[in-house]
Amino acid sequence: MNHWQLKEAVRCLNSGGVIAYPTEAVWGLGCDPYNQAAVQRLLALKRRPEHKGLILVAADESQIEPLLSPLNEEQRQCLRDTWPGPNTWLLPDPKQMIPSWVKGCHSPVAVRVSAHPLVQALCREYGGPIVSTSANRSAAEPARSKLKVSTYFGSSLDFVLPGELGGLGRPTVIRNIQDMQTIRA
Repeated sequence: MNHWQLKEAVRCLNSGGVIAYPTEAVWGLGCDPYNQAAVQRLLALKRRPEHKGLILVAADESQIEPLLSPLNEEQRQCLRDTWPGPNTWLLPDPKQMIPSWVKGCHSPVAVRVSAHPLVQALCREYGGPIVSTSANRSAAEPARSKLKVSTYFGSSLDFVLPGELGGLGRPTVIRNIQDMQTIRA
């Protein structure tokens, strides 16, 4: 990935586009979480119902600080112990900062601070968290190559950010910070 490619990905995000990019385990689809039309287009491409919700991915904790403020020190330490890394946490959103079209029918929001260098660079260049969901149609295997992304979505994506997967064998673990329950192992 070169700087031009990163700038183009961010330009697409800022203009309401949907992009694909490599993550820790699989290729992801991303968009601006605050742009409802972009999120709805991403959901339509995946054929994913809105009620299921989506994950936000960030470069570091500072990008999601408002979501961390309601947490106690023990919960914050738990996040620090697992981030950056392949751990997605359901965090409370008491001030309703995250739009319903991202959270679906859920009150918490799913968030990950990625350790993947390209994901970190993308979120830093963008200036905040982006939507991160596996690049596949609902019920299909997540894409593990740029070719598979192209097979699934053809020219319907606005940009594909080249890069390598992070080497994780399966999608990230999802846990709830409130009760430490594992949602997806």
